[in-house]
Amino acid sequence: MAIAIIGIYFLVSSLTNKNDDNNDVIAGNKNENKEETYKVSMVMVGDNLIHSSIYNEANRNANYDGYDFKPMITMIKDKVKGYDLAYYNQETILGGSEIGLSDYPTFNSPYEAGDAMLDAGFNIVSLATNHTIDRGEKAVLNSCEYWETKSDVLTAGSYCSEEDRNEVKVMEKNNITYTMLNYTYGTNGIAIPNGKDYLVNVWPMDYNADYGEGYEAFKETVREDIERVRDKVDVLIVAMHWGVEYTHTPTKYQKDAAEFLASLGVDIVIGTHPHVVQPVEWIDDTIVFYSLGNFISAQEQSDNYNKMVGLMSSLDITKTVKGDDVDIKIDNINNELIFTYYQGYRNFKVIPFSEINSTYLPTYESVYDKYSEAVKMYDETMPVVALS
Repeated sequence: MAIAIIGIYFLVSSLTNKNDDNNDVIAGNKNENKEETYKVSMVMVGDNLIHSSIYNEANRNANYDGYDFKPMITMIKDKVKGYDLAYYNQETILGGSEIGLSDYPTFNSPYEAGDAMLDAGFNIVSLATNHTIDRGEKAVLNSCEYWETKSDVLTAGSYCSEEDRNEVKVMEKNNITYTMLNYTYGTNGIAIPNGKDYLVNVWPMDYNADYGEGYEAFKETVREDIERVRDKVDVLIVAMHWGVEYTHTPTKYQKDAAEFLASLGVDIVIGTHPHVVQPVEWIDDTIVFYSLGNFISAQEQSDNYNKMVGLMSSLDITKTVKGDDVDIKIDNINNELIFTYYQGYRNFKVIPFSEINSTYLPTYESVYDKYSEAVKMYDETMPVVALS
């Protein structure tokens, strides 16, 4: 009798285990067929160009005890807080007030200029500009030390060592991984200290039709940089400090470089340096913002206000996973013009055009029309946020 009971037990146990195995197979098939979707939103603005009139006002805002830039960008903060990722270009080096602040042509800005941008929600920052080494190696080292304390911020383009430059910095948001590379066309003729090219990434620009051997050599460096990171992230951003100042039409160099980056699988190309708005276009699956213009500056006003008008662009990144297949889609591109208001080099305020009025800019409607056309130069369907 006992033997019979034991036999029945093992038979039932065997059948149960087989059912469990079958359930595992079914569950596995279900998992393989299950589609999971992740999403992040991204916004981007251009040059944080800190002239002396701007940091002097920040000093007054702080009652002459430090610097407070936050009141200048409150209207932008209200916009940025709705995005997961937010990019800007730190045009002037954050070398800190300890080495003396300075204006054009060799800038140095206080750390508080970065603090205000981070407070507004920005978390991706390009550091390679033609002004990166305006104040020499000490300012760059100070900048590195400042940014190293911001562990949740992705920076690129300027480093304190070769090891730091070659490190692949991968960030993640909502299960989507991303990184950024960053290059500048030059350093205004200021020599980079010998053996310390890592202080600023330079991809030299030649306006001639034949870019020459130097250009080809640096293309290979960029290719190596991209190949080192491309398979490690879902989204690859490249920020390019390029082009000709105050011109709304990209140069042949910009176009060629954008096509080269697109051919290597870059997802997003962000352009800065011209200080004015340039067009936005798709090159295959790569979205290219040729120039976002100035975010804030005290560059001289003119009848067309072109240096005072920048671009605040946004997009969505969607990651779809089904089994071993991963698909990355970038869509919902949008662009909003922004305006740096000031009077008598006082009362600086960055204003989205959706909230602008004649108090800030009497000709805002015609200015909007003019620079909306610049954004749409290569693609008439490219959206621009309407005036309110």
